[in-house]
Amino acid sequence: MAGLGKRMRPHTLTTAKPLLPIAGRPIVERLMEDIVRVCDQPVHRIAFITSPLFGPAVEQQLLHVAGKLGAVGSIHYQEEALGTAHAILCAQEHLDGPVVVAFADTLFKADFVLDSTREGIIWVKKIENPRAFGVVELDEEGIIRAFHEKPEQFVSDLAIIGIYFFKDGAYLRRELQYLVDQGIMDKGEYQLTSALENMKSKGTSFLPGTVSEWLDCGNKDATVHTNSRYLEYLQERGNETLVDPSAVLENCQIIPPCYIGPDCHLSNVQLGPHVSVGRGSKIENAVVESSLLGENAQIQGVHLRSSMTGAHAKVRGYGQRSAPGPALELSISDHSEVVCR
Repeated sequence: MAGLGKRMRPHTLTTAKPLLPIAGRPIVERLMEDIVRVCDQPVHRIAFITSPLFGPAVEQQLLHVAGKLGAVGSIHYQEEALGTAHAILCAQEHLDGPVVVAFADTLFKADFVLDSTREGIIWVKKIENPRAFGVVELDEEGIIRAFHEKPEQFVSDLAIIGIYFFKDGAYLRRELQYLVDQGIMDKGEYQLTSALENMKSKGTSFLPGTVSEWLDCGNKDATVHTNSRYLEYLQERGNETLVDPSAVLENCQIIPPCYIGPDCHLSNVQLGPHVSVGRGSKIENAVVESSLLGENAQIQGVHLRSSMTGAHAKVRGYGQRSAPGPALELSISDHSEVVCR
């Protein structure tokens, strides 16, 4: 998670992308929760590979996430963007025993338990346009036959979603180090798929792990969609309170699924479906649908749709109208203010 999330600006100008909220919790926390849930044994350590530019406040939040999941967290820096293999190697002291590797800009929906007796599992999803992703080819027995990094010509529609299981982390560490020592690069970077191909050629058997849904958080629109789908996922599971008991709702129509955080105050609002409202936000005389509102946002007299606001953002509109005006689609960062005339 060392990338700076440039496609998510302006939201990542003040917040590291993995800490942007989905249904009230950081993306990386949602991802870690789901990985821990499908593992067939306890997770003892979570190593976060970050940029040193994130700063100590972000690092403390990440360590807190690990602690909430019963694991010991640690921070490791990738100071230069040299590829996925190089990034993983930055936490090489923790590559030992069973290891799950995950990239923190993706979420998933799956109903299975990881089989840690397997040598390796690469989680994949069939997609329409796989050229922008690493993909796998399967043999007639369903074992992975080949790995390809962003192929220009079609070879497979099974995209690697960025979650991997390795039974022997030390073996993975040696293969990653071999790439760096030998200067083996693909498209100018050290690629994890190169190490996987080498391991496969030595007899390692990799199985595909399939997920029922793959949710991207790469840009604003994708993140709004992911928030919508994840709210539906949480509603189906039914094991999480989506409307905090401390929230005050006055003359409101709530169309589920929605997340409303602690200490929110909503008055004369139609909310939903698919809206997440951060802690301490205040919404008055408004309609909000399919949107993500940051903590302590203030929304008054507007109709928001497919929008994303940062923390402490203010959106006010349309003077003395008794009802909100036309729907707005906004993407504004922390402490921004929009006034509609």
